[in-house]
Amino acid sequence: MTKPNFEEVYQKIVALVKINPDDLLLGICELLKQEVYHYDWVGFYILDQEKNELVLGPFVGKPTQHTHIAVGKGICGQVAASGQTMVVQDVTQVENYISCGLEVQSEIVVPVLKNGKFVAELDIDSHSPAPFTDDDNVFLDKVCNLLVDYF
Repeated sequence: MTKPNFEEVYQKIVALVKINPDDLLLGICELLKQEVYHYDWVGFYILDQEKNELVLGPFVGKPTQHTHIAVGKGICGQVAASGQTMVVQDVTQVENYISCGLEVQSEIVVPVLKNGKFVAELDIDSHSPAPFTDDDNVFLDKVCNLLVDYF
């Protein structure tokens, strides 16, 4: 497996932002899953402020029953509460983990912050053990920063 060219993928996402605002989130999910070998499930959760929960938005990968997640619950809910990226290289080591399938071994969740406030997040599951590096973190943070005006 070759190391993903994150800059090349980022430029494709920048192009998507410019040409396809209607299906932007789904397009980003598809592109990330296609271009980065260790991204096996890619989706967005969007904050419903009134209910204080995350609602599943566009995603690519195996369907999940977790379409609504309370803020604070699981990795996604913890990121919503803290506004900080969370990288979990081994999901079996997380007490508050919400399992989406036995094949999921690791997860990264990156917040989208608008004016410093949490509005959504990008959630990526991997079937690979400990695949996420600082490069993933920096790259996905750049992607989420591109989306601030979308929300």
